[in-house]
Amino acid sequence: MLKIENLHFSYGDLKVLWDVNIDVQDGEIVTVVGANGAGKSTLLMNISRLVKPGSGGIAFNGIDVEKLPAHKVVELGIVQVPEGRRIFPQMTVAENLRMGSFIERARRKRAVNMKRVYSLFPRLKEREKQLGGTMSGGEQQMLAIARGLMADPKLLLLDEPSLGLSPLLVKNIFEVINEIRKLGVTILLVEQNVYQSLRIADRGYVLETGRIVLKDKGEALLNDEHIRKAYLGM
Repeated sequence: MLKIENLHFSYGDLKVLWDVNIDVQDGEIVTVVGANGAGKSTLLMNISRLVKPGSGGIAFNGIDVEKLPAHKVVELGIVQVPEGRRIFPQMTVAENLRMGSFIERARRKRAVNMKRVYSLFPRLKEREKQLGGTMSGGEQQMLAIARGLMADPKLLLLDEPSLGLSPLLVKNIFEVINEIRKLGVTILLVEQNVYQSLRIADRGYVLETGRIVLKDKGEALLNDEHIRKAYLGM
């Protein structure tokens, strides 16, 4: 579904990504893990075309996306849920969700997708008239993911969905990510929470200072000695 080949990227003179190669197959959860500053968010912004293109190739279902504007990438079916939630605080839950379905394909399925996200996140249904900015951090993260689903994605890019959440809410978020995959949505997840993200991943990549240093099945990476020492404190 997604193929990234030899991706290099810099912010001016600051090199951030070196020769990154990643592929995501239809129906998978693929995780990119790494420390803060490793380049994980920059990788997603390259896929979404939210930054000026670097060198290398990015193809989605055989279509080159590196020269497309961001809104065209969304129309193809690639939807990013950004780090830090970035909901609309002065809009209600329902208004935030409707904003997620602005492309034509998603507008046609708005009622169906609204029902789907309320089923995944019953708390949002209970609070559909509440302003987003008055909700807790966990509720805002639920809203951010639900808003992404309202765009009817084929590939959902999740940027640090567990950031700043309590352990119980982190567990709930990863359970929801598994449920989203069961709905037929392919997921590329970038995370600092190495254990939880690799535990649900079909495959994983380890990104360190802009380079892919390891790749394998999620379970195999959890048992890798480097991962256990560097990220899990074992």
